[in-house]
Amino acid sequence: MILNQWYAIIPSKAVKKNKIMGIKRLNLELALFRNSNNEICCVVDQCTHRGAELSKGKINGDCIQCPFHALEFDKSGKCTFIPANGKSSTEDISRYNVKNYIVKEANGIVYLWYGDNDKATDKLPFFNDFVDESYSCSEIEDHWNSHYSRCIENQLDVVHVPIVHYNTIGRGNKTLINGPKVEFKNGVLRTSANNEVDMGQKPKKAADCEIKNTNLNFIFPNIWMNHISEKIKVIIYFAPVNDENTILYIRFYCKISKFRPLNNFIAFTGKFANKIIERQDKRVVITQKPKASAYRSSEKLLMGDGPIVMYRKIRDDLKNTDI
Repeated sequence: MILNQWYAIIPSKAVKKNKIMGIKRLNLELALFRNSNNEICCVVDQCTHRGAELSKGKINGDCIQCPFHALEFDKSGKCTFIPANGKSSTEDISRYNVKNYIVKEANGIVYLWYGDNDKATDKLPFFNDFVDESYSCSEIEDHWNSHYSRCIENQLDVVHVPIVHYNTIGRGNKTLINGPKVEFKNGVLRTSANNEVDMGQKPKKAADCEIKNTNLNFIFPNIWMNHISEKIKVIIYFAPVNDENTILYIRFYCKISKFRPLNNFIAFTGKFANKIIERQDKRVVITQKPKASAYRSSEKLLMGDGPIVMYRKIRDDLKNTDI
């Protein structure tokens, strides 16, 4: 994982008031809950007293309460009450505090700051310049037995499209890969396919290609967008579970029509098309070894893998920045 980044980890709607959600993300066991102000809160899912899972407990006011001995912890992880000690106790109970994680909500997503709390930034990664509330949106999720880096690379891979998606988005047998051109500007990695039917011509170099209106975009550490047109976008956030598992949250955005109900219907049906395409990818990606990719590896990459090379290089630089 890359330290000191905001990771999109779960949809906001999944964390309900008066409910505790236990999840595993970034190799961490976490308990998510909302306090009386509906603020999202996150602590390690393990009581410091006897090790029980806090997510099996309940909400009491602004605190999460352990199911075993009812110790209570606020959103900062501070232990605020131990029933066994009594209400009149003056004992310093700070040694029972649990670790908390900074979480924020935006774009219908819960983001977790993974790293040093004092380095947390205010800017949450998302494609706010491309989608807003004027779009209708539908979302599906799927679990892949693969490291999140492999899942992301698949969405930047223009070489596989005519092979894996030969009967869907890759129809036309355009197996010759020109370029592709790839750039990294203002924190966004961008590329687009420039594939052709192989008639014996030589592939164009990246410098001779352009990034088209239909293009692929990625913001570190884990949010991707397929800019299909001004009126249709697909956004995926890849929530790392651990080193071998990822949950993909796939959104279809649409504003083709002036009529919101029609856009809602198109977005609803669009998510099923996403599912068909995503399952074609999944069948192959989960077989890749090793599970995680690396900038320095034994893989023999092609010219068409330029976007993947750039992704790996930037990811490697970000990882090494905080060593």
